[in-house]
Amino acid sequence: MPETPSDRPVVPKDAATVMLVRDGSAGLEVFLQKRVKAMAFAAGMTVFPGGGVDPRDADISVSWHGPGPDWWAERFGCSPEIARALVCAAVRETFEESGVLLAGPDASTLVGDTSHYAEARAGLVARDLSLAEFLAREDLVLRADLLRPWSNWVTPEGEPRRYDTRFFLAAMPTGQHADARTSEAVEAYWATPEQALADFAEGRCQLLPPTRVTLQQLAEHGSASAALESERTMDKIIPKLVKRDGRWYVLLPGEPGFEEAK
Repeated sequence: MPETPSDRPVVPKDAATVMLVRDGSAGLEVFLQKRVKAMAFAAGMTVFPGGGVDPRDADISVSWHGPGPDWWAERFGCSPEIARALVCAAVRETFEESGVLLAGPDASTLVGDTSHYAEARAGLVARDLSLAEFLAREDLVLRADLLRPWSNWVTPEGEPRRYDTRFFLAAMPTGQHADARTSEAVEAYWATPEQALADFAEGRCQLLPPTRVTLQQLAEHGSASAALESERTMDKIIPKLVKRDGRWYVLLPGEPGFEEAK
């Protein structure tokens, strides 16, 4: 959070983040990563995999199965071009940061062990390779049908880095393994939403408001399938920064003082 918010709001960059969920012994579990402290945004925070849209994510040559860009555009309130890029960014970032690939040889199958795509994964991270190029080279189909729209959060005005982030939900693919082989995280793990929220409450992890609220929402569902089948509204959620006693705080819609804050 900035010590002094900017007087001229930064235009938010489109971004995508994905909550990978599975059923564990204690109920629904979600995949989390603790970001390295050197990151320019959300340093040291515990987050879901995700990141900013790359211009090449809008490539129309991507082989695609599932709801098309028009369907996603209607849910997220954006153009089909941006919607296409958001879905591709969700798939790409999830693969880059966790090794989980939501793609398969055809519209009814998914890849299993993704370790043999390690070189391509590194190429995507380095931006030497685009998602479209990778999928075409491996003759893979992007499985948009495995993603669900969840929410839309925008970084508050005043922050030096702002993102218009669409949150997606996806079930962890059978046969694949989510790992911590990314330079952006110091650790990665599965936890129930309740465990993650307890860690936050007791100071064992740090959560940005969108992550905290999303975990609270996921905690309302007893299984991965229940979460995936839930109906969601996609209103943009834009918190506000307010200064109290010399410190800046984030206020969420519905909290006391939000409507009065400028």
